[in-house]
This record gives sequence, structure tokens and C-alpha cells, in this order.
Amino acid sequence: MGDLTHEETQSLLELAVKLKSDAKQGTLKPSLSGKVIGLLFEKPSTRTRVSFETAAYQLGGQAMYLRADELQLTRGEPLKDTARVLGAYLSGLVIRTYAHQTLVEFAEYAPVPIINALCDLEHPTQIISDLLTVLEAKGKFSGLKFVWVGDGNNVCNSWLIGGANMGMNMVVSTPKGCEPDESMLERARKLAKESGGAVEFQGNPQKAAESADVLYTDVWVSMGQEKGAKRKELKFKPYQINEKLVQKAKPDVSVMHCLPAHRGLEITDGVLEGPKSIVWHQAENKLHGARAVLAAFLGVPD
Repeated sequence: MGDLTHEETQSLLELAVKLKSDAKQGTLKPSLSGKVIGLLFEKPSTRTRVSFETAAYQLGGQAMYLRADELQLTRGEPLKDTARVLGAYLSGLVIRTYAHQTLVEFAEYAPVPIINALCDLEHPTQIISDLLTVLEAKGKFSGLKFVWVGDGNNVCNSWLIGGANMGMNMVVSTPKGCEPDESMLERARKLAKESGGAVEFQGNPQKAAESADVLYTDVWVSMGQEKGAKRKELKFKPYQINEKLVQKAKPDVSVMHCLPAHRGLEITDGVLEGPKSIVWHQAENKLHGARAVLAAFLGVPD
């Protein structure tokens, strides 16, 4: 998210809105015609993989799913060699990886656009679709109070950047030692000053949720961090989004979760399936966000 200016983010969201409308009317243009997009995934995926594959197909292109354990990378081929070769064959790469450095190296050596579909530092494509969801639910960004409750993970990092960039008042509530990346917090604070937004940390989730327009959570234990999961669950128990916490927020609060959800842990089943939840709308928008990202960075202009 940090690579996009306010204007670029706004433009991407406008494109997402347009392409969503075009898709529903059956008037999508094949802006990826003749292009093959590689999906290089080191981590399992449901929404990100299927949304990008579907989006590529709907835009007239083709998506090729590349499992990292089926490539020569597992036999020790340097990343830069793989990047050069895949960049020669493909029109672009959507990469879902453990280490942010993998993306940096691919971007350095592959002569095609590299799209970050998740790493240990950020999950920017998730936030594009999330911002679209907030825009559709609230009609604006400026002045909205967005409250993150739970682990300060990669999605939290990207939301801090994206929300601050759009003028939102960002409040993060995490247990001690589970805060977002400090460098991302600092970037978010700078963006908030420019946009008229704010960035705040509030360790007490009940206080954080007061007058919230949006409540957001994610899993407490991310992929690859399963060691010590039970201890972490105990630590995070007060940070569950439940009916009591939702009552602290505004009456028209929207509850979001990027999924998959562990019902009864970070969010209760009643809230996830309740009237305040826009989670399923959010999940659908993964497709519309993916379509906009591919069209913007890989598509042929009208």
C-alpha cells in the first residue's frame, strides 16, 4: 500500500467500481487479451487465488498457478534466476510469499509487473478490496473511525497505510508485544498528517471500540506462526469482537474480517453472521479488487 499515493489509490478504487458495474452488466472489455499472469504462491489460498484467477479470465487473460514447491526454487535455484525466466515468459506475476524480501528480489530482476498478494509485512490487495467495501458501506473515507482489534499483523500494517492515506482515523488495539510494525506505524502517521486523518494506539479494546464506524479483526495466529498458538489465544481472549464489543461502537457500525475466520476465537459466530457484518460483501469484493489491480497494472488502456 505504501507504493500508492492518495490519488493512485482513489483512481484504483474508481476503476474497481467501474469494472464491478461492467461485470454485472456483462460489458467487461478484454483488457488482458493475450496475456498470461503467473500466480506464484508459497502459501495456501482460497479467496486471493480464486479471485485473481477469475479476474484474469474475465478480463480476457489467462492465469497460471505456480506452486513454489513444484518449481526449481526448491532445488536451490536462486530467486533472481527464477525471476528473470518467469519474467521472460509471463506478462506479470502475482506473488503470495512468506518473506517480503522475496517480492523485492523479484521486482528487481523480473522485467514485468510484480503484484504483492501477501507477504509477512503487507497484504495490499486485500486492502484495495476492503477500501472498496468501506466506500460502498459508508460512502466516504474521511473522518471515519476505523478500529483494528487483534494481532498487529500484515493486514493491519497495510490497513494503517491505506486508511491513513485516505484520511481515516485509525485506531489499533492489540495486546502488548503484538503491535504493528513500527516502520509501518511511522509511515501511517506521516500519511495521516497529510490527509487529515489520525493514527492512535489504544490497548483497551473496549475503549478503542467506542464510537467506531468500522470494527475489523483477523486471525490471531497467522500461517507459519502456529508455534505457541494456545498461549497466544489466551493472551488475545479480551480482544475478541463479540456482541459486547460491538455495542460500544456506533449503531451503524460495520464489522469486517478478511477470512478465514475462527469462529469463537477472534470473532463470535453471532457477530460474523449478524446484521452488522459486511464480511460476505467484503469477500465478494476480493474479485472486484483483483480485477482492478490486474487491469490497472497489466491491462491495455482504452
